[in-house]
Amino acid sequence: MDNYKNYENYNIENLNNINDTRVNIKLPKQERMLDYIEQIGNPCCYQDGERKIILTFKDDCEETEKEKEFLRKYIKQYLKI
Repeated sequence: MDNYKNYENYNIENLNNINDTRVNIKLPKQERMLDYIEQIGNPCCYQDGERKIILTFKDDCEETEKEKEFLRKYIKQYLKI
């Protein structure tokens, strides 16, 4: 984990588990996103079962855009928006 420069800023002992979140597809898009974020907390730092997930972005512009696009696709698929 040495390559995560801000890794120490995350409290990985008390992460919200994505398996405990529920997406209410009856809510409008904006409310659905807010409801999900309220449940998961930090969408870049959560737990998936026993795994701790921490998404970070490099300062490099090209890589950052690829990672942001991945995150947008993930959120779109998971929140069904």
